[in-house]
Amino acid sequence: MPDTSLSKPPSVNNSSISHHSFIVVVFQFFRETPALFVSLLVGIISGLLWKWSPFIGSILIILLTLYTLVIEIIDIVNAFREGHAGTDILAAIAIVSTTLVRAFWGVWIIDVMIFTGAALENFVENRAQDNLKALLDAAPQTAHHLTNFPHDSDTWETVPVDNIQLHDYILVKPGETVPVDGTLINEQATLDLSAINGEPVPGDFYKGSHLVSGAVNGAGALILQATAISADSQYQRILDLVRSAQDSRASIVKTADILAIPFTIISLIIAVLAWICSHDPVRFAQVLVLATPCPLLIGAPVAYMGGTGRLAKSGIVIKSQEVLETLGRVSHIFFDKTGTLTHKRPEVTRIDRPILQEHPISDDMLLFYAGAVESYSTHILAKGIFNAAERRLHKLHQQSFTAHHLQETPGQGISGEVDGHIITIGRLSYLADSIDDPASLTSFDQQPLAANEIATYIAIDHVLSGRIILQDTLRKNSKQTIESLQSLGIKNISMITGDTEASAKIIAHEIGIFDVYAGMLPENKVDIVAQCHQKDASVITMMVGDGVNDAPVLASANIGVAMTDGSSTAASESAQVVIMNDDLEMIPQAITIARQTKRTMLQACIGGIVAALILMVLAAFNFIPVVVGALLQEAIDACSIGWAFTALHNKN
Repeated sequence: MPDTSLSKPPSVNNSSISHHSFIVVVFQFFRETPALFVSLLVGIISGLLWKWSPFIGSILIILLTLYTLVIEIIDIVNAFREGHAGTDILAAIAIVSTTLVRAFWGVWIIDVMIFTGAALENFVENRAQDNLKALLDAAPQTAHHLTNFPHDSDTWETVPVDNIQLHDYILVKPGETVPVDGTLINEQATLDLSAINGEPVPGDFYKGSHLVSGAVNGAGALILQATAISADSQYQRILDLVRSAQDSRASIVKTADILAIPFTIISLIIAVLAWICSHDPVRFAQVLVLATPCPLLIGAPVAYMGGTGRLAKSGIVIKSQEVLETLGRVSHIFFDKTGTLTHKRPEVTRIDRPILQEHPISDDMLLFYAGAVESYSTHILAKGIFNAAERRLHKLHQQSFTAHHLQETPGQGISGEVDGHIITIGRLSYLADSIDDPASLTSFDQQPLAANEIATYIAIDHVLSGRIILQDTLRKNSKQTIESLQSLGIKNISMITGDTEASAKIIAHEIGIFDVYAGMLPENKVDIVAQCHQKDASVITMMVGDGVNDAPVLASANIGVAMTDGSSTAASESAQVVIMNDDLEMIPQAITIARQTKRTMLQACIGGIVAALILMVLAAFNFIPVVVGALLQEAIDACSIGWAFTALHNKN
């Protein structure tokens, strides 16, 4: 009979787990780089045979070296074909010269160094791209096509996501990823948008809501109707940006290729002079074993992949690594107002009541009545009123909103019955025919609205009872963002908006922007940015907008930044940078990451080159033998690549 008593769980040997994990990592490392494993194995076998037969040991090393040389020559040819500097030529010359002077253990170390560098590059770039790969790996590959919906919602077939066409009905099971953009058919659904915008809290969506691909369905199955094919859906657009960033080469990496050319020439000059002056060909080999430019070949791209990965981790997707280099040099930033510095969702800021009139109900109850009616309206202000009313439900001990006998005149107002009261809400002209005292329409004439305020009026039981004031309120971090940018040394910050000058200046001055362009049409915005470039050709401009109506000016600036919360297709072709979590503070964060990445790359490259040049001079004077030089070069490479890898981490 089994023992059902409670027992102490077995102890876990953490050291054993760590040891096992280390073995797994090492095995994975060598499995991905078999050439490194073979080169190490050749060294071990040659070392064991050296005492009895140096000839056989030498032959094994020479065979390994011939293989290495072939690999290097192929890399040189491919590099020239791709327009790169082909700096592997130094390694090839070092291999040949070291072999000719019969420094077999020195050439073996070079072989190991070359394969170790390639292995480290693969390992570091894989780590740096983890945040990008997470997006790519989560891409939906299939979809459940409802073949006979709405007649038979149970009949579906799983097809490749590329087979889905516009207006097709799709079933998304619990826990699955929404495969394409579409309209929700269910009454309600809960989805996780963290893969799109980094928001950890799932959101609730209702019938008719627009769902974006990449969102993860909650506990219940849902049905949507496709509004875009896979290639045009939100998630695919993001993936296109990710792939573009992965395949691109930043200009600073290309600059590293250019720097490698004088480095190659200087290295060869030092090596030749050492040979001529000493009449010893070994000196030539001693210098060149220290001359392989791995800090340039590997350090620069590793640093930029690290910066790209760090941006992705922060919810910032860039179109190319070229953008990462330019980001750090931004000197003039233009901000759109509505939807960028503000929420684009008018919110209730106060309630005004008619002067000299008794108010039998509180402001809270008045807002509750307004919210009950507006919950059925599609007007742009209705959502703000409903949200404000919803926050007061608990205070009023109400459970929900219920309105009857609703009538709406689009763009004018809406009326209905709530708890036995007739509620009318909308423009004053809409209320004019429904209130008992038309003279009360002038009650608010002495209370003018500010330039950035919008009002809607409410009558209860045919009596004008108040006006609800709404504003397109500032994002809570708008002012902090501007201050952060100024602290980064970016003094030229402008607002460029289609809104009125009075409204724009209120917002701008509140957050510390004093250069305002108001009343701008899309083409006017483009002209403003163009004039900025004409005045100063060295200026690097950035335009921050919502990625929809700002598309022309986003494209005209050096860097176009589209803000999105994942619910819109803001990852447009015109934007080079997409802020996926709709957080303004990611703007200074992106610039900081770009600057730190460039600084890390330069430190890794220049530090490695300077160290190599110093050691080459010492080797030219015979202070460093071939084998020791090869080991020192391995150490330089490891340090340079390791430092480049730190671009993935925050250094604040």
